[in-house]
Amino acid sequence: MPTGVTIRDVREQLFDAADRILLQNGPSALTSRAVTAEAGVAKGVLHRHFADFDAFLAEFVLDRVHRMDAQAAALRGTAGVGSVADNLTDALIALFGSVAVAIVALVTFRDELRARLRDTWPAGVPVLTDAVTMIAAYLAAERDLGRLTPDAVVDALAPTLIGTAHLLFADRGARPDREAVHKAVTAVVAGALVP
Repeated sequence: MPTGVTIRDVREQLFDAADRILLQNGPSALTSRAVTAEAGVAKGVLHRHFADFDAFLAEFVLDRVHRMDAQAAALRGTAGVGSVADNLTDALIALFGSVAVAIVALVTFRDELRARLRDTWPAGVPVLTDAVTMIAAYLAAERDLGRLTPDAVVDALAPTLIGTAHLLFADRGARPDREAVHKAVTAVVAGALVP
């Protein structure tokens, strides 16, 4: 990219490049040079917009976490419609089919990134904690509609579903098919479903 040429939406361009690198090659491949090369910009562009690479990564992670708001709203919108297991299966496939699994690995992989995220994210791992909140809100809505038993412990079911799905999707080389995810979801929520 020639010097002096204005780049539109540079932050989003860099974040999208980071997405692609994470999905294709994992967190160990995510470097400032790889991001700027993937984005097609000079390396200095990243450093003009972020204090350093860990500041870039922290903002990238938080941006991707905030994008989950739309997924949460869509899942809540399915309460009372279709089957609970189908709705959860679709939500988990959408969540873990995204860059979410790679972000969890990235946060785990980089000590400095975890330290920076603690300033704005005091507990848990970004993405996973929001995912648990999203699933718990959906399950609570289904319980309120009478599709889950009144004593269904959504605060236990939600992290169990997220942990189960994370284990299914953690191997980037072999994504589970819908049937495998649905089977796992059904096993987790079976005791809470109203017959």
